[in-house]
Amino acid sequence: MLPTTDEGVSDRLEHAVLRDLAWLLVTADVIELSGPITYSGRPTRQELGLVDSVDDWLASLSSLVNALDGKLATRMGHYHERLWHLMLDNAPNTRLLAKNLRITQRRNTLGELDMLYRTRNNPNPIHLEVAIKFYLGLPEGPGDATSQSRWIGPGGLDSLALKCSHLRHHQLPMSSTAIAQAIIAQWLSPRDLGHALPHYPLTQRLAMPGVLFYPWHTTMPPPIGATVDHRRGKWCYLKDWPALAAEKGESLHMAWLEKPHWLAPPQQAAFQPANEEMAMVMPLIERYGPQQVMLYDSEAETKKQQMERLIIVPNDWPRQVPLPPRARG
Repeated sequence: MLPTTDEGVSDRLEHAVLRDLAWLLVTADVIELSGPITYSGRPTRQELGLVDSVDDWLASLSSLVNALDGKLATRMGHYHERLWHLMLDNAPNTRLLAKNLRITQRRNTLGELDMLYRTRNNPNPIHLEVAIKFYLGLPEGPGDATSQSRWIGPGGLDSLALKCSHLRHHQLPMSSTAIAQAIIAQWLSPRDLGHALPHYPLTQRLAMPGVLFYPWHTTMPPPIGATVDHRRGKWCYLKDWPALAAEKGESLHMAWLEKPHWLAPPQQAAFQPANEEMAMVMPLIERYGPQQVMLYDSEAETKKQQMERLIIVPNDWPRQVPLPPRARG
């Protein structure tokens, strides 16, 4: 019998968006940024007002997310942002003030702030940057064994090191610049304000949930800065699938995760015998590249080992590895 819950998501939740929201609430960030400035982490469930009433709150969003069918972004990053918009604007203790706030100077766009929100007890705005990341670890690659440059996206276009560098040196500091502060104050002030714009003390936060996928064929340490409780998965080459499946046994079931729903595990009804599901997934890997699946093994030694995330990649993956970020003084 397949599990009723996993990764903190109840099987009673049917809508994929509600399942992904539930997953976001219980999933740790994959990384903690180090450096001279310490940025607060994601909004906590206490801050959101969702400590004891998560199920009821999610149920209250049913009509709202049903109305989104066919209108959601299909790109992972945009979809993840939409989830945070829903959460911050509908949680009991927070309200969304602005999203994708463009910072411009002399008609030149310097960047965007993902979102501004406030809490019920504090009118001052909070700047939140968000990113959803699924990185695969390379046993051999740039830097030493714990280098963030060895953790790359499925497409090979970005890396954990590049993302952390961009967050640390561009995205997060932007909201503290004079230009951004003036735009934020203008955005939040009444239209008919007849005096100098007020100063709004700004708190900066970062939410970076996701999964780090470790190679199936060898051991590898976590990257520098990885949180202790980050979500983990495995990755393997397509050629290794027969050996991996044989290791798991005939009781193995599989469910394919279709983007943008790479967050929460699917409901139990989605799991099929692994060999049957793999017959559908294999052509996708050969044509489109890496694919994420969930594996369920009812005969695993512990409940924690019963369900596992896996990304299966083509045998010639990766076709490219991003260069490490440039050193900054």
